[in-house]
Amino acid sequence: MSVLFFHTMRYKQTDPGHPGNDRLVLSKGLAAPDLHAAWAGVGDISESDLPSLSTAHSEVEGRRVPGLALVDVAAGSPGQGLGVACGMAYTGKYFDKASYRVFCLMGGGESAQGSVWEALAFASHYNLDNLVAVFDVNLVGQSVTAPLHHRMDIYQSRCEAFGWNTYLVDGHNVEALCQAFWYATQVKNKPTAIIAKTFKGRGIPNIEDAENWHGKPMPKERADAIAELIESQIQTNRSLRPKPPVEDSPMVSITHIKMASLPDYKVGDQIATGEAYGLAVAKLGHAHERVVALNGDTKNSTFFEIFKKEHGERFIECFTAEQNMVSVALGCATRGRTIAFASTFAAFLTRAFDQIRMGAVSQTNINLVGSHCGVSIGDDGPSQMALEDLAMFRSIPNCTVFYPSDAISTEHAVYLAANTQGMCFIRVSQAETAVIYTPQENFEVGRAKVVCHSVNDKVTVIGAGVTLHEALAAAADLSQQGVSIRVIDPFTIKPLDAATIISSARATGGRVITVEDHYREGGLGEAVCAAVSMEPDIRVHQLAVTEVPRSGTPDELLDVLGISARHIIAAVKHTLVN
Repeated sequence: MSVLFFHTMRYKQTDPGHPGNDRLVLSKGLAAPDLHAAWAGVGDISESDLPSLSTAHSEVEGRRVPGLALVDVAAGSPGQGLGVACGMAYTGKYFDKASYRVFCLMGGGESAQGSVWEALAFASHYNLDNLVAVFDVNLVGQSVTAPLHHRMDIYQSRCEAFGWNTYLVDGHNVEALCQAFWYATQVKNKPTAIIAKTFKGRGIPNIEDAENWHGKPMPKERADAIAELIESQIQTNRSLRPKPPVEDSPMVSITHIKMASLPDYKVGDQIATGEAYGLAVAKLGHAHERVVALNGDTKNSTFFEIFKKEHGERFIECFTAEQNMVSVALGCATRGRTIAFASTFAAFLTRAFDQIRMGAVSQTNINLVGSHCGVSIGDDGPSQMALEDLAMFRSIPNCTVFYPSDAISTEHAVYLAANTQGMCFIRVSQAETAVIYTPQENFEVGRAKVVCHSVNDKVTVIGAGVTLHEALAAAADLSQQGVSIRVIDPFTIKPLDAATIISSARATGGRVITVEDHYREGGLGEAVCAAVSMEPDIRVHQLAVTEVPRSGTPDELLDVLGISARHIIAAVKHTLVN
């Protein structure tokens, strides 16, 4: 850390967020106190603040989080830092075309995580020669000895097999570290891995290389003696200051993004929201040069081929490595350098939940888009059907969850997501549905649309995506039977427009039906139930997928699983009778 901070990295000490600064990703989360101590050494943090580490009101966190100098992303969940560093390095090399370099400090134990190897493959594929990963191989894990022990040759051969330039060093030898970091600057078209052999607690009697000291502070009665021991080894009194950066990174503004024109659809047009999404992101790419698209080898199904054709230099193929795709997106979006949209099948995003969770801790602004949602995808079968994604993203702090129901609302969801602070999730479908809104319709986050209503409405029905269209079909059928229902399109599931739902429920005798192409747990129905929970006279009847589905046509599956227009009609009649 000292070599990086005071010798190798170039940055403005007085302006840690400067776009030309080198970047540091501390994937090894428990090394955060080292970062705090380094900043204390240059005066950014008072030494008197260091003992407050991990206390409730201290800025000195136990694991690094954004808000501290040189901290762009949160750390602490093993194996995620290198993917984020890849996103930063990709942005520096291909978008900013700048001189800044990216350094990622990792623990040897976290290299057991598969996401590390996804990132190693990505960096090599894209020739990220501005990226340096440091493996701190200190032998001892959290509770056991690391599986590779100190077999540095194995670490080296594995990194080289993934296409990395690799150096083995004594991690306690300052001169060797300085030399390795310099060598890394001379390598072209390859990322560099520095494999550092270290011993935990080096030089501290009865602590060095001992187990069961993971994350534990030194007993107070021993701390002073250990500090004196370390200070006695310092061989210079020279004041160390970082080198200034090369200031060739462009200034970027990604606020107040606007589409150049209204949506180009007519009421009644048939188009899947998934296709409308692909068209909308490509259109947004013409509105701002910092819109970038990341894909997990599904561009021919998620309609990201459109973006790649029109903005190929801003399309990042992440292959079938969804955990790394999310991490790379996080890295691309740091410091406000890009507006990142990452897309794949929504079901595949579940394997990246930890990366998504940590993205929220990092207070990131990225946009994740999941296609192939629900049973309406048909014969692809349950392995491809996202039926848990709303529950997953609703649980993420400060995450806006869009669920557009036609092409017009989909284009507005993309535009709004690009301008929304925090993480966004857009849920899109593969089934073609009719356009129900005019191009002039206005949409807002947290504002629902009452699509169908009259003074005679008896029940409020809330649907989203394909089930909104089932609700409209049910409304048309019931109207012929003399029964009027009110139909609501929530547009965003989080935040949910509770006011519109409650007022509509009161206007329809407190009778509400929700219908969703999602499991009952954590979806639209439970969101509505939470919104009306303090209203004693409102009753909610939920229609949702209640079992593991199987293959079939979309219409067959919607009906078999109880969320078709026929089942909505039956639920309305049952509600009125009871």
